[in-house]
Amino acid sequence: MKSKGQIRIENWPLRNCRSRKASHKQDRTRALYSEILRDEAVARLNELGKVSDADGYLERTFMSPASVRAGILIREWMEDAGLTTWVDSMGNLHGRIEGINASAQALLIGSHSDTVVDAGIFDGSLGIISAISALKVLKSNGKLGQLKRPVEVIAFSDEEGVRFQSTFLGSAAIAGVLPVSALKISDKSGVTVQDALKKNSIDIAEESLLELKYDPASVWGYVELHIEQGPVLEWMGFPLGVVKGIAGQTRMKVTVRGSQGHAGTVPMSMRKDPMSAAAELIVLLESLCKHPRDFLSDCGNCNEFTKESLSTSLVCTVGEISTWPSASNVIPGQVTFTVDLRAIDDVGREAVLYELSNRMYQICDRRSVSCIIERKHDANAVICDHELSSRLKSAAYTAISRMIGEVQEEAPVLMSGAGHDAMAMSHLTKVGMLFVRCRGGISHSPEEHVLDDDVWTAGLAILAFLESHM
Repeated sequence: MKSKGQIRIENWPLRNCRSRKASHKQDRTRALYSEILRDEAVARLNELGKVSDADGYLERTFMSPASVRAGILIREWMEDAGLTTWVDSMGNLHGRIEGINASAQALLIGSHSDTVVDAGIFDGSLGIISAISALKVLKSNGKLGQLKRPVEVIAFSDEEGVRFQSTFLGSAAIAGVLPVSALKISDKSGVTVQDALKKNSIDIAEESLLELKYDPASVWGYVELHIEQGPVLEWMGFPLGVVKGIAGQTRMKVTVRGSQGHAGTVPMSMRKDPMSAAAELIVLLESLCKHPRDFLSDCGNCNEFTKESLSTSLVCTVGEISTWPSASNVIPGQVTFTVDLRAIDDVGREAVLYELSNRMYQICDRRSVSCIIERKHDANAVICDHELSSRLKSAAYTAISRMIGEVQEEAPVLMSGAGHDAMAMSHLTKVGMLFVRCRGGISHSPEEHVLDDDVWTAGLAILAFLESHM
């Protein structure tokens, strides 16, 4: 389905292209591009998708055996594209070409090589492989050395935060915003970040962590290509979209404590049941996030723009819930659940959190249970750089035009509700992002899928962007 006036650009078979009268040289160029940007890129995505720490599903976490094997593959592909490679002391893999002027500010292109548990094969990996493939096209055409500035592809070691529950370990280190205390964070087995690196022959101390930060004066900008992880591009019929900004997010842990008791002997009127209280708190969260205007009418810091922004961008999720002692015939003594809250307006997000916390405490007081709300993670919203976004929009248009001929409409502009390495990198330099549509908007799942020809289009867009730096 699509809105009136929108065009559908999908399933790009060559028979639909308007270039039948192209010269033999143009056909050869197209064949070269498709061989590298589609056929080889898709093959590499599938190959990388088989590198897993688990049997039967994809899982690669920070410094795991599978992540090391994946790094070896990616490094081979970088070198195949003519890049000089190295691994830094946070496990990030780098591939760089100096171009005409090695002292010029560098363009950084990256994404993450780690995955969630039971992951799809495109999240993170598509951005890395598309960049490598585009550079390989330049190498094949003899143009790699004509880049007017250094270009560096980075495969970040950790973005998902699965192993250590601390996102952006790789990109935050390069951006200089990773605290030295992060080295002491432990996983469920008691292994610290520092231990995990040392096990892989990477010795890192506080001093070397600080040395990882890039000099902002040496960097021109950061670009990231990523699957959309949502349904908008598919609904609109576009393979690519330009990201306007990334929503800020807060993660909280809510602990509700009541009176544990026998399920059959405590009258309902005398119970202090944390499960019932938690249920009411979760319904409150849903109501507030669906209808923020109804709850923020008295918000002094919320202007009309903030309220409108919340109405269109605010999303809230309870993803985990646990009880103690978790028995069918016992009134729980404690219930714990998580809250993930995201919005593009930071002022509005804080207003929602303030209102939510106050109302949660009121509910718990009324039910005679205790409530502890802990903020575990905060990240401010990031607005993408206008110049970079304009260049990426132009590159997307060029890519689509190369695929099907002249296109009347520009690539759509979207907000990102998901966090990306660009959030951390925005502390270092200006950032820009391109989204690639994925089937059904599904991500963080083995059902995650990108059309082969959309992989091709993504590679062409990165190639067009690089060609603007020649």
